[in-house]
Amino acid sequence: MGIYFKGYRHMSRISIQFTRFSAFYSPLIATISGGFLKNEGLDPSHSIAPPGRSAIAALIDGSADVVQSALSQGFTALEANEQPPAVHFAQINEMDGFFITGRGPEPNFDWNRLVGKQVLVDHGGQPLAMFRYACHQMNVAYDTIEAIDAGDSASMESRFRDGDGDYIHLQGPVPQQLEKDGVGSIVASVGSAIGPCGFSSLAATREWLASDVASAFMRAYRQARDYVNHTPAAE
Repeated sequence: MGIYFKGYRHMSRISIQFTRFSAFYSPLIATISGGFLKNEGLDPSHSIAPPGRSAIAALIDGSADVVQSALSQGFTALEANEQPPAVHFAQINEMDGFFITGRGPEPNFDWNRLVGKQVLVDHGGQPLAMFRYACHQMNVAYDTIEAIDAGDSASMESRFRDGDGDYIHLQGPVPQQLEKDGVGSIVASVGSAIGPCGFSSLAATREWLASDVASAFMRAYRQARDYVNHTPAAE
């Protein structure tokens, strides 16, 4: 925590890494940008995990103290009867934040319309698993969809803008921007198809969570979440 020396406050540094950087993670973004960490004596820096590298790896090598990560990051270790290297200790979102965007308005959209269509699907571990489960919930067999792996979200967006695919599966706020730009129309929410779940969370090592800096971070994050939940979007 920050320590005072004759009127000077020593700020403890904290490094935060995002798996993806999106407005969908506004509680964590607000924790950094809204001054909540500085009020707790923490000097934050943030980064985004490079392609092909998990944010959890930054916890392991010590380059990050806290990361935004999917719960699915622990599945591989658990399946091998091993203890995951990180603990997911705070929720960011309680619903999947991905949407299905089509080429035009479909007020009476039914998930069966995806059958036989080309869909640019995010093939990241948790996004793909959630999309497949949403299809299951909506009684659509995943293998009846022509699911296209177009790479990362930026590549997917570019290909859709260039005319590829009948539908695209992307995290907000990109679908909203596509709609605003007249490129497509949001037809369905993956989150609504699945319902509440532990989608995205904060993770850290067990050792770091026992520190005073961790306690200060949690206070700041709690305040930031309250701010995001109760502040009008226009502000």
